[in-house]
This record gives sequence, structure tokens and C-alpha cells, in this order.
Amino acid sequence: MKRFIIVLAMFFLFTTASLAAEGMITKTSSHSVRKTMDRFEKIVKDKGFTVVARVNHAAAAIQSGGTLRPTELLIFGNPKLGTQLMQSDQAIGIDLPLKVLIWEDEKGNVTLGYNDPDWLAKRHGIADRDKAFAKMAGALGKFSDNAVK
Repeated sequence: MKRFIIVLAMFFLFTTASLAAEGMITKTSSHSVRKTMDRFEKIVKDKGFTVVARVNHAAAAIQSGGTLRPTELLIFGNPKLGTQLMQSDQAIGIDLPLKVLIWEDEKGNVTLGYNDPDWLAKRHGIADRDKAFAKMAGALGKFSDNAVK
């Protein structure tokens, strides 16, 4: 019975998490938001990607008179790869350049999240660029793993 309850609890936990952020891959970081983002940004730059912008949502909240736990967004990309995808469907441009969001929750846990390339392919109905999406998935996986460890 105890095992059944644990399995049931895990099912609801994973189901709820996937409903909350469909198509998003998340990883827990052992660093602060700032340090995780610094690490991720350095990796991206070192690999030759273009960094378009780094947005500090918490700082913007303060400037507008509000408050927000640490939350940062990095907008970055590889124009060569992005162009291939947009040649198949220009509408994917709404999701490009890529973005990674890093935030601290109410318990102090830091999470890094990004759109799953497979989800992007399905969202935009792109079926002729499997290699490009696989390359994107591999890079995002490696970059994010290194940033959070």
C-alpha cells in the first residue's frame, strides 16, 4: 500500500509539472540564479553563439515598484542553425533566438528552463530538419548540464 501511494504521488507530481510548462525542459541548479546564468552565458559565448540580450526580470520589477525573486532570461542563438529552421517555417521565428530562463522559487531552489527542441519542431510542424533540432537539443542539454552542476 505504501508503495502504491508513493507511485500515485509521483504520478501527480510529474503530471502537474508537465501541465504547468508544456514543452519546457527544467533542471535544478546548485548555484544562485546569477551564478548559473553567468556560467550559462560564458558557455554559450565560448561556443560561438550570439548573445542577443540578458534580461534581469527581478531588477525590472524593482524599477517598476514591485518585487520578484531572482529571475533572469538569456536570449541567444546560432543564426546559421536558426536560418535553416526558418527556411522550413518562418513562424518558428517567434521562438528564435533561443531563450533560457533561470529563476529562484519560494523555497530558494534555482531552476534553469528552456523550450524542448522536439516540442518546437512539433509546435511549428517542421519535419524536414531533424538534424538541426537534434544538434540544438544536444547543445542545450550540454550547456545547461554544465551551467547547473
